[in-house]
Amino acid sequence: MSALMIETTDVSKSFGGLTALDRVNIGVPTGSVLGLLGHNGAGKTTLVNVLTTLLSPSQGTARVAGFDTVRDAVEVRRRIGLTGQYASVDEHLSGRDNLILIARLLGAGIRQARTRADDLLEVFDLVDAARRPARGYSGGMRRRLDLAASLVGHPDVIFLDEPTTGLDPQARLGVWEIVGSLVSEGTTVLLTTQYLDEADRLADRITVLSQGRVVVSGTSAELKAQVGQRTVTATFADAADLPAAAAALRTAGLNPITDTERRLVAAPVTGSRELAVVVRALDDAGLEAGELALTEPTLDDVYLALAHPAPPAAASSAA
Repeated sequence: MSALMIETTDVSKSFGGLTALDRVNIGVPTGSVLGLLGHNGAGKTTLVNVLTTLLSPSQGTARVAGFDTVRDAVEVRRRIGLTGQYASVDEHLSGRDNLILIARLLGAGIRQARTRADDLLEVFDLVDAARRPARGYSGGMRRRLDLAASLVGHPDVIFLDEPTTGLDPQARLGVWEIVGSLVSEGTTVLLTTQYLDEADRLADRITVLSQGRVVVSGTSAELKAQVGQRTVTATFADAADLPAAAAALRTAGLNPITDTERRLVAAPVTGSRELAVVVRALDDAGLEAGELALTEPTLDDVYLALAHPAPPAAASSAA
């Protein structure tokens, strides 16, 4: 297995009487993407701030690129890039000058800074707008410039805190492509997001936070398997076939339900192999479905089941 580029051990963070993080443990291998999911206030941004040295944990330890985020904060900062929820570029400077300024602040000479800026402008498809003030950029262009700024120092680790918030679908796809290319080159990414399709598309593993705690962690497939079974759905042209279809599936050991309005019979299954069981059962009954589908649980199901805290139980009243 790859070495861990990001690692926390029982990290907690309190603000007065408020516990924002409660014994959080995560590990992100080199060259992979961890998707961090959770409702507003779940602790995602607080965890990013701890990992990027902006906050010190109240308890526990965090390491990035092998360095402790408290004792070795300067070394950590040399190896990371951070893109927050909102673009942080200087609106009065051009895109190119923004990147040159950052490179200079990181210690590059003027020629080296210009070269790095030009390279990144090309990668992020901003060459045509390079000399225009950033205040005239569209939302997608500003986000791409912000991502480019986070890469000026050739970081080993990129923290993306809801990087596509407010972007249109096309701009989001552009950011996804950039993230994919970074990971293919060996960059490690921690991505916080509330877009479930984004986590499903980009993340190798997903951690769900709720009220400052890790409630579940695993691959997308593993998380989906925890919250619901697969379902086989058979749709018929004639609703009159539904009773016989349901009986055939019960005989085959399944537990079907019938939806007369949509002319379908659905049965939960444990694996894709049971799709063949459904086909054989219907064939033996002399029935032919117009459409047969195997439906997987989604990350929406995971999020609704695990990420949101349960409402408090209502107090019972005396009779």
